[in-house]
Formats: sequence, C-alpha cells, structure tokens
Amino acid sequence: MDQRGYRVAIVGASGEVGRNMIETLDRYPIPVSSLRLLASKRSAGKVYSFRNSNVVIEELTENSFDDIDLAFFSAGGSVSLKYAPIAVSKGAVVIDNTSAFRMDPEIPLVVPEVNAHILSKETRLIANPNCSTIQLVVALKPLRDRYGIESVNVSTYQAISGAGAKALYEYDAELTDENHLPQILPTRSDEIYYKIAHNVIPQIDVFMESGYTKEEIKMINETQKILNDDGIKVNATCVRVPVRYGHSISTTVKLKSPVSTRMEIIDLFEQCEDVVLRDDISHQTYPMPLYLQHRDEVFVGRIRKDLFEEQVIHFWIVADNILKGAALNSVQIAYYMHQNGLLGD
Repeated sequence: MDQRGYRVAIVGASGEVGRNMIETLDRYPIPVSSLRLLASKRSAGKVYSFRNSNVVIEELTENSFDDIDLAFFSAGGSVSLKYAPIAVSKGAVVIDNTSAFRMDPEIPLVVPEVNAHILSKETRLIANPNCSTIQLVVALKPLRDRYGIESVNVSTYQAISGAGAKALYEYDAELTDENHLPQILPTRSDEIYYKIAHNVIPQIDVFMESGYTKEEIKMINETQKILNDDGIKVNATCVRVPVRYGHSISTTVKLKSPVSTRMEIIDLFEQCEDVVLRDDISHQTYPMPLYLQHRDEVFVGRIRKDLFEEQVIHFWIVADNILKGAALNSVQIAYYMHQNGLLGD
C-alpha cells in the first residue's frame, strides 16, 4: 500500500460479478491508489469507469500481480486455483469468490456480519461463500446467538443471474421467441438447462451420489463451517426460477430453546442491524426479489411460529445474489480488513 491507498486487482472483471465488484469498490470508502482489471485475452481492451477514470482490462498472466496489495477473484475455480497462490506469493491479500478454496480447513470462509473475527494480519487468502449461503447465515446469526440452532431446512428460489450472463441471454431469448430451444450453457457445462422462461427447475449444478446437487451440498457444508458448528443439521433443496436478480429462501429453523410468540422473532430481527425486516401481513408486506434487486441488504419476512413444535420457526429471506451474494460481500471483507488494520504492510 502506498500513501494514497491500496493497489487493487480484480480478476474476472468483465463478468457479471466482476463488473459489480468494480461498481461496489467505487462506492465503498476503501482507499485505492490504482486498479488493475484482469480477464481473458478475449476481454482485454474493454474499458470500465472507476472513480472518474477509465481503466482498460488487461489479459491475466502470472505477472499480473506484481505490486498488488489486494486481489479480488471471480473468474472460475480453475483460474483461482492457478493464479490465487501466485498473487499471495507476491504479497497480495486474495479474496476469492469461487468454490475453489471454500472447504479448505486452512482457508477462512467469511461473511463479515457473522465471522469476520476469524481474520487476522496473517490472513492472505479468504474464500467468499456461495451466494445463497451468505444471505442464509446473515439471517441465522441472531437466532443462533439468542437461542442456539439445532437444524435448518431450506428451499431456495435462485435467480437466473446466478448461472452467469449467458443464462440471462438465454432467458431473454426464450421470452422473445416462444420456439427458442434451450442450449447447454458454456459457463456451466454441468447443467443442461430446460427452458427457464415460465418454468421452475429443481436442479442447480450436478447431482451427487447422495441425490443432492452440488449446490445443495455447498450450502450444507458452508453453513456449518461459517457458523463453526458441525452439529447443526442442514438440509437444502435448490431451485432455479425465472427471476433475473435476487435469491429467495424459504427457511425452517429448529432452535435449541422454545419461542413463545411470533412477535418475539419479529422483535429480534427488528433489533438486528444486519437484516432488514419486512413483515407486515396486514398490508401484505414481505420481501420480493423484483423490488429488492440491486439492493445491498438481506431482507427477512413471512415470520411464523410452527403450529406444532414450540422450538420451530419459519421465515423468508431475499437478497441480491450478485451484490450481497458475491461482489458486495467480497468488498465488505476487504473493508473490514482495512478498518481493522489487517491489509497492507
């Protein structure tokens, strides 16, 4: 870091998450003396605006991280596996948005509102969790702190943008042409997409031997790791829905101690600074992705106490999957490290 700020690199800058990283970093109070945008040779030469200056994307090479203090990665797991260690070896702190390092026991998996305390001056590589996991654990934290959690069951309603820009183009083509045939998406070759327009697909990522998809297993394992509790029983069903931005999660939580009334949980969320409560059933007020896309916050609503078990509650979570689910969470990690003197020499 020089006197003006950090020397920053963004890998995968031309992608959906990469572009949002640029915009989010632009508006966050993190001092940046220089920004290097990196992508494949195909994207080199594109120009993006950052803090009233134009920045040209460069082709990613092994020499791209000379004199870099902080590097954000969002270009796919294989790219991170190859280049993140190189960036670290040259002195950069790396915040990786892929699944490459998430379950490595030596690599912190961080959502700042939940477990930023595990970061230290010695931390050089940090993993950013799965998009759905991030919004889930933000909502679970106040419940865990107050009551303890025994089990979590979720069904996700995940936006098309979670599959990348090509999936959005596919969706637009289907809306324009009723006879358009679905294509295998090059960005996610493990998923053969049925038509997503006017449809709901109960599969995200490949199926595992257990019958769960890889996306579902990610949510299970990452939730336990972030909450630092392998004893929490987590089950997930992950579904793709025809929504452009914003993941929604139907959540059932079994607490370790009973809840007396619905208002008890409403009051808890209302007092929590890390979520926004939208729960006014008299006015049909609850979180919906159409109205909350491009927002930073995690929203909760539709809060109910189970009708049969006094320790079980149900609620609904919505957040923008590209922002809080990816780009924003990465920048928030960097901001926490900046504020606490964990970045730079």
